[in-house]
Amino acid sequence: MNEEAYWFDYRIELEDGQVACLHIELDPVTLTMAPTSKGPYPPWTQLSYKQCQCCPLSPQTELYCPVAVNISDLVDRFKDILSHKNCMVVCETVDRTYSKKTSAMDALTSVFGIVMATSNCPVMDFLKPMARFHLPFSSVEETTARSTSLFLLGQYFKYKKGEVNGFDFDELEKSYARVQLVNEGLLARIQSLGKEDADKNAIITLHSLSQFLSLEMDFSLSTVAHLFERGSDA
Repeated sequence: MNEEAYWFDYRIELEDGQVACLHIELDPVTLTMAPTSKGPYPPWTQLSYKQCQCCPLSPQTELYCPVAVNISDLVDRFKDILSHKNCMVVCETVDRTYSKKTSAMDALTSVFGIVMATSNCPVMDFLKPMARFHLPFSSVEETTARSTSLFLLGQYFKYKKGEVNGFDFDELEKSYARVQLVNEGLLARIQSLGKEDADKNAIITLHSLSQFLSLEMDFSLSTVAHLFERGSDA
């Protein structure tokens, strides 16, 4: 393990005693996830196989989809596990440890989220700063606050460099709209795999979240706006 890397150790223990341990390590400079497998990779991970509509990569120069490669092991491990199965999840990080008794889908959604954000997919790269401060099992409200706050922090640094003149959420909204297309593309890739639904439901949850965040940009961040409204007795 690189001592300078950011790392996240997940342990997912299902009710029937099955245990999955996942080590995710991010390069401290690029925030790119270290590959967990050297292959061979299944055919559905090839870039040309159901390539995402918004993908800027070319099958002529890239043989594999970077996200598909990094989730292939997860999909294989969980393809026959029902999403509603309960499990105990522990996520140990550099700074602290999180734990939660939850569903397999919730656990996988948390894992898929950080893996997809750090796999060097050009569409997902804007999520790397948020992945650095990965919050397992985050709620919609928490994710909204984190994503918008870090986006505005990034805009501030661009403003200091003279790269932008003001702050708005137009760019972030467009970015999340493209994330929806990536989620749809990944779901299409794994749609025919496995008899059960935990892996597919995890992707669907991420897709729903990206849809919600896109809508939130249109509706003035209503789920968090009340936190900044001061009552008369405050």
